[in-house]
Amino acid sequence: MATRRSTDVPADPPVLSDAQRPSARARRSPTDPARVALTGEARRAMIAEGAYLRAERRGFAPGHETEDWLAAEAEVNALLKVGHGGSSQ
Repeated sequence: MATRRSTDVPADPPVLSDAQRPSARARRSPTDPARVALTGEARRAMIAEGAYLRAERRGFAPGHETEDWLAAEAEVNALLKVGHGGSSQ
């Protein structure tokens, strides 16, 4: 059985200046949600990954590529809309 020595106890946390404290950071109002800039390429990559995963679940049976893409695009659009508080862009 190991015993805890005083050296195992963490030291007091460092004292932070006002600029370093999380409360000193600019806060957003509840009506102004944080917005993350999403490039067109990042959005396209999300859709492509979703379409690939749909095709994989189907065993990559041919003939459903457009359907997979459109379903993945709708899913990504819904996720992005929810991520922006449901407001339109």
